[in-house]
Amino acid sequence: MEHKDNSDAGFPRCFARRTVLQVVLGLVPGWPLLKGAMAQESVPHQIRPQAGDRFVFATGERKGNLIAPADLPSGGPPVTAYPMDPHSRIVGDGSRLNQVLLIHFEPEALAEDTRVRAAAGIVAYSAICTHAGCDVADWKDQAKTLICFCHYAEFDPKDGARVLDGPAPRRLAALPLKVADGFVTAAGGFIGRVGFQPG
Repeated sequence: MEHKDNSDAGFPRCFARRTVLQVVLGLVPGWPLLKGAMAQESVPHQIRPQAGDRFVFATGERKGNLIAPADLPSGGPPVTAYPMDPHSRIVGDGSRLNQVLLIHFEPEALAEDTRVRAAAGIVAYSAICTHAGCDVADWKDQAKTLICFCHYAEFDPKDGARVLDGPAPRRLAALPLKVADGFVTAAGGFIGRVGFQPG
């Protein structure tokens, strides 16, 4: 009597049980990343800065107002901003990872690689430290450097926010800029990972 193999019973020949199992298991490790990306896309106020976004003041009397180059004092200090979609006018203030530091320098003061991403001497960086995720909220006026108040990591915004001192393992994420219709505008998304990598 001939023995019939029923291991693929109920599955079309091209979708053998083993094949289906391999596909499902292959998707499992990426599920948290996919789920996180889908969640971010579904909450407009949490979407990271994108090309074409304008910037608004994150705090102070002018909170929510659009930022023009003239609003940024030459030589600093930085202005903390959030991205705003110019079409929907939705501000990306639903995540602190969207906070951006805008700083205005004379173009010749910038390192060559930094100048390429700048707009009229204006540079933009993530406001979140790469060491422990604290806010990079302090400014050393004489040196024109950014300081994280938690563990005193120091970054040079004139040279791609490279680390000058302290425990930060890498530079701040940079954001390319342009000036469009008289306003500071994102020319793309963040270059580099925003924030820190948990241990």
